[in-house]
Amino acid sequence: MIPDDDNRCLRILNALPGVGPVTLNRLLEYFGNDPRAILKASAASLSRVRGVGDNLCDVITHWQSHADLEKEDKKLAAMNARWISRSDEQFPALLRELPDTPIGLYARGDGVVSPKAVAIVGTRRPTLYGREVATRLGYELAQLDFWVVSGGARGIDSCAHEGALKAGGKTAAVLGCGLDIVYPPENLDLFKKIADTGVVLTEFAPGRKADKQTFPQRNRLISGMTLATVVVESGARGGSMLTANFAADQGRQVFAVPGRIDQESSRGCNALIREGATLLTGVDDILEALQFEGSIRKTQTPAQSSLPIADLSETEFLILKQLEAGALRTADEIAAATNLPIATCSSTLLMLELKKCAVKHTDGRYEKRN
Repeated sequence: MIPDDDNRCLRILNALPGVGPVTLNRLLEYFGNDPRAILKASAASLSRVRGVGDNLCDVITHWQSHADLEKEDKKLAAMNARWISRSDEQFPALLRELPDTPIGLYARGDGVVSPKAVAIVGTRRPTLYGREVATRLGYELAQLDFWVVSGGARGIDSCAHEGALKAGGKTAAVLGCGLDIVYPPENLDLFKKIADTGVVLTEFAPGRKADKQTFPQRNRLISGMTLATVVVESGARGGSMLTANFAADQGRQVFAVPGRIDQESSRGCNALIREGATLLTGVDDILEALQFEGSIRKTQTPAQSSLPIADLSETEFLILKQLEAGALRTADEIAAATNLPIATCSSTLLMLELKKCAVKHTDGRYEKRN
């Protein structure tokens, strides 16, 4: 029997195998945003919707074989979890802007992700530097009343969540599996802490395990519910790079923390910067970019907001000396003056930017910071 409640019908549709968010949105549009009409529809009617073939028609018309709301209700009650349809006030507002927005989300925790949110993502195998950067960014953004959003994975994700929690701020973990599956298992306590003060979210029904399909779907939500995505450390490929690409496609700001040119975990970030992502040296860069877009009001940042740095190397001192007395020079000019290879000059200037010792102008010339 088809439920009278629209939310229960939406949960049925969301649980159907092979019926993704794009198809669900097309179905809702075709049937006047009435989920009950979809469940009552004939195969002939369903087949008129673009992308709905014989297999999906069979799944939808035999939905009773695929959805068990009573079993799901028990699981949600045991986890103190709930379903949020996209018409609810608790649904992240920025997600409604996406063409492939989910029809609803499962949530643990009472937090509501506000539009003042930033995603922090990165490799599952970060360096100590990457861990420190992610933790500090999460901490400082939370202090500034931003929601810190990430994927709850090992490495950079976990550090970002922990930084926000240490600041007493709000953080959201977006999972690529059902709420009843703890992945990775070592983050059980972390997810409990997040649910206590923020929220754990997923578009996948209880029982759905993570796989190669669920993670990309999860990544688009991380970028979609935030104003900006920050990639701290990443290889040339992987989920973090995919999240950054989603953010760019969604019209969100993309930041990348630069790293050593000979380090695998920096290749993704350095590539993003080369392709147009904003080089991130600290929270001030995020505030400045979002203020320029008119999204938020600039807030006073805490002291020592720049990323952790080491003492300047001999090469860094040598190059910085070329920028004394207000000199403006390109990397080529510095290379000619110091007899250093251009690759060395370029990578060193990048690190001087990161350490807030130098700034690069739009014409490609560098200047020493006071």
